[in-house]
Amino acid sequence: MAMSFDPFTELDRLTGALLGSRQGPRFMPVDLYRDGDRYVLNADLPGIDPGSVDIDVDGQLLTVRANRTADTRSGAKWLAQERPHGSYLRQFSLGEGVDPDGITAHYENGVLSLVIPVSERAKPRKIAVTSGQTTEQHSVTS
Repeated sequence: MAMSFDPFTELDRLTGALLGSRQGPRFMPVDLYRDGDRYVLNADLPGIDPGSVDIDVDGQLLTVRANRTADTRSGAKWLAQERPHGSYLRQFSLGEGVDPDGITAHYENGVLSLVIPVSERAKPRKIAVTSGQTTEQHSVTS
């Protein structure tokens, strides 16, 4: 099996190892799609304790935070410690077309799933078209 070598990734890994862990929030990869009358957001958060996940909506801003603690085994001599730990953060602008009160979240197998329903006023609707005379009766006198 052939393996590719990316010098920039290797340099980033070595720099992180020499300078200590990266400061600030970690990257949280997500998939976001619309499925009928809802949006679905799936975020990869492997090894996260579901109790550390914090999701809040402030106006039109959805914020997802999580924390992964470092493995600190006393007396262990680490040969490699490459799995990232620390805080994770992503923010999304919801816009006017969603129902923030109806958002639900579920965490399973390292994936955080949010279901964001489309608001009733943003759903497509049919407009009835009327034709002909108005409902008032006009009489003609002679």
